[in-house]
Amino acid sequence: MSSFTRFSRFSRPLLPALGLFFALTLPGCGTRSDGETADTKATAEVPVQPVVVDSATLKKQVMLRDSLLADSIMKKSGQLPGAILPGKRIVAFYGNIRSKGMGILGREPKEQMFRKFEKVLAEWRAADPSRGVQAALHNVTITAQGTPGKDGKWRLMNSKATIEEVISWAREHKCILFLDVQVGHSTLAAELPKLEQYLKQPDIHLGIDPEFSLATMPGVRPNQRIGTYDAKDVNFAVSFLARIVSENNLPPKVLTVHRFTRKMITNYKNIKLDPRVQIVMHMDGHGEPTLKKDSYHDYIVKEPVQYTGFKLFYEYDARPKPHHIMTPQEVIALTPSPLYIQYQ
Repeated sequence: MSSFTRFSRFSRPLLPALGLFFALTLPGCGTRSDGETADTKATAEVPVQPVVVDSATLKKQVMLRDSLLADSIMKKSGQLPGAILPGKRIVAFYGNIRSKGMGILGREPKEQMFRKFEKVLAEWRAADPSRGVQAALHNVTITAQGTPGKDGKWRLMNSKATIEEVISWAREHKCILFLDVQVGHSTLAAELPKLEQYLKQPDIHLGIDPEFSLATMPGVRPNQRIGTYDAKDVNFAVSFLARIVSENNLPPKVLTVHRFTRKMITNYKNIKLDPRVQIVMHMDGHGEPTLKKDSYHDYIVKEPVQYTGFKLFYEYDARPKPHHIMTPQEVIALTPSPLYIQYQ
């Protein structure tokens, strides 16, 4: 969510390590197809053609074998080692540590914010003692902007110092960290590689926000219209994370996908699951409880993908009174019960 005004249908005036990567064995150049070793004379009379390796094809073959192994483990055990969901419920504070306007993460002084967070975590533990709680920070790391910038892409990435600082905050308080991406007029293919060095770390996960994906809307400024991702975009993010998991022997990554309208995600049935990536479709709308429940039902439950999430807004959900921010008990009672909870 950017630092300028957000669109929502509820804002009525506005719109454990597991190594899965295998080397593909190629035939030795000095061996014939019948298994006999060619002698010097034969080699001179019949020149041996060099083996040409198509790196793109090789990578596809390796990833296919890798994915099949992951699938077999998934079928046997239900999930890969180190998976957070569904064993725990993730509870996150969202925002940007350099912005007071983007969410609770960054709005208050650090120690004050973490004291509030500890109280929230305790409420969730008490509301559902049967399921552990995994604390998380969710930092918007590539943010949609109100100006196009030098390359005309309408987005800006946090500095290395800011990213490293929020990583230190998370680890200091035993939180996992989500790096959230608002691409503006760029694409996931262009932006996600910028975060790969961080996503190689086992406690860092990813969020993508269709609201600010405007590549299909030339000339539209972020926040003028609600953006969109297709299933192919989500699949790109899944494949990107799955490769990182495999190449770095990591536990599964969690991918959160924000959503509060139907058009924000198109062709949801084509989203492909991979046991190396746990997909959370995240209800991101604000408003009074009835509207939030309706949105959860219409855009998350009716178009299921894998796991579900639910956002709570400190500034907007309680307006006007007597509306209130939904309690952990109210959110847990939803069907299905969300396993990713985000406070903004």
